[in-house]
Amino acid sequence: MTHAESVPPGLRALFVGFLTIGLSGFGGVLPWARRVVVERRHWLSEAEFTDLLGLCQFLPGPNVINLSVALGARFRGVAGSAACFAGLMAAPMVIVLVLGALQTRYGGLPVVQHLFRGLAAGASGLVLATAIRIGAPLRRHPVGLVIGLGAAAALALARLPLLPVLLAAALLGILLARRTGR
Repeated sequence: MTHAESVPPGLRALFVGFLTIGLSGFGGVLPWARRVVVERRHWLSEAEFTDLLGLCQFLPGPNVINLSVALGARFRGVAGSAACFAGLMAAPMVIVLVLGALQTRYGGLPVVQHLFRGLAAGASGLVLATAIRIGAPLRRHPVGLVIGLGAAAALALARLPLLPVLLAAALLGILLARRTGR
């Protein structure tokens, strides 16, 4: 059970919650997932969300899909995973099919090309803002903050592969936590 919930959410609540995420966060779902799961529904605390997301980043596939499956399993097992996944994917799948058809027909128009450039810039800002929010709990843990910034530099500046960087950061975090007794 989470810090704020005494009764786990039901299948319908899980489906509707992730349907809301899928509809609200088209093109950048992680910020909306955090907002719904942590701020609106109080299913997880900030720290629980960050921990679960960290685990989901090690798994193959999109992080938010992994998060939906893991969160659903946490509360309602396989049925919860299915409800969260179906809710998350239903609306975006329909929207992508419609937009794909429109892009095929009108994608060569300059106005459409400019539209997509603007959307890409907005999505980049959204990802950066989300990273700052997700990393906020680390401000109380300077060692974790240093590890996170080092991992970001290794990925963004040195362009090292994701999996080895995440494994190294995890191992370093474990070693330093053992050393400091945390």
